[in-house]
Amino acid sequence: MADLNALGLPDLYQRLASGGLVTRLLELARDEDLGPLGVEGDVTSQAAFPAPTEITASVVARAPGAIAGLAAIPHLLRLFGGGAAFEAAIPDGQPVHPGAVLGEIRGPARHVLAVERTLLNLLGRLSGIATLTARYASAAAPASVYDTRKTSPGMRALEKYAVRCGGGRLHRLGLYDAALFKDNHLAGISIGDLASAVASAARQARRAANSRDQPLSFVEVEVDSLAQFERLLALEPGLVDIVLLDNMSIDDLRTAAAMRARAQSPIVLEASGGVTLANIREIAATGVERIAVGAITHSAPALDVALDIA
Repeated sequence: MADLNALGLPDLYQRLASGGLVTRLLELARDEDLGPLGVEGDVTSQAAFPAPTEITASVVARAPGAIAGLAAIPHLLRLFGGGAAFEAAIPDGQPVHPGAVLGEIRGPARHVLAVERTLLNLLGRLSGIATLTARYASAAAPASVYDTRKTSPGMRALEKYAVRCGGGRLHRLGLYDAALFKDNHLAGISIGDLASAVASAARQARRAANSRDQPLSFVEVEVDSLAQFERLLALEPGLVDIVLLDNMSIDDLRTAAAMRARAQSPIVLEASGGVTLANIREIAATGVERIAVGAITHSAPALDVALDIA
C-alpha cells in the first residue's frame, strides 16, 4: 500500500476520495437537505429566486485556524448540481486569521444557497480538526502526531485528510491496510508465550496480505508493561515494525526508549493514552517517535466559517 504520509495534500485527497466513500458521504449530506436523491430541492430558495439569478459568495473564516476541506468543495458542488463553481483563494493546510477569504462560489442563487449549510458544516468540521492537530503537532515536535480510528462514522477519509492538513500523520485507514495486535487480540497469552504468539500472528498477517497482493503498511503490537515490551525486543528484526506503548508513565516511556537502544532494535515506538496538550511535550521528550492522539478527531471543535454574498 502506498505511503499516504508521503503524498502532497492534492494527491492525498484524490487518493482518499478514489474509493467512493467520500462521494457516498457527500450524497448522504445532500439528501439530508434536499430530500431523497435531491429531487425535492430547497423550497425556500426556489420561492425567493423564481427567476434565474447569478450570485457570487465568499467563503470566509470567522476565527483563526488551519483550513481543511477546500479540496472537497468542487466535489460537493457537482453532487448538488446546478452549475455553481468554486475558486479557492488559499490551499488546504494554510493558517488563517479572522476575516480571511478562503474562496469564492459563483453560480445560480438557488444552488449556491442550497449547498451553503452542507459546505459550511463540512469545512468547519474539517478545519477544526486541522486546527487542533496543528496545536498538537507543534507541541510534539520532533515527535510526530498520528491520528486513530476514533473518527466520525462515514467521515474517516475526510477527517484523516484534515489531520494531514494540520501537520499530523495518518495511522492505518481501517482494519484492512495494517495489522495492529491490541490487548484483546493477545488476551490470555502469558508473558512467556507472548513473543512466539506475536511472531506467529505477524507472519500470518503478512502472508495473507501478500497473497492478496496488498502488502501491509506495517505490523504493530500494543503493550502495557515493560515486561511485555522486553519480550518483543527479542523478536527477529522486521517482524514487528511498531510497538504501541499504551498508557505508560513518562518514566516507563523513557525506560522503553533506553531498552530499545540497548537492544539496538529497529522497532519504532508509539505512545498512546491520556495524551493532552499539557503533557505531549513531555511525552515527546522520552524518545518515542510517534504519539497517537484520538482527541484531534473525536474532540475537535468546529472552526467558525461563513458564506457572505456580495
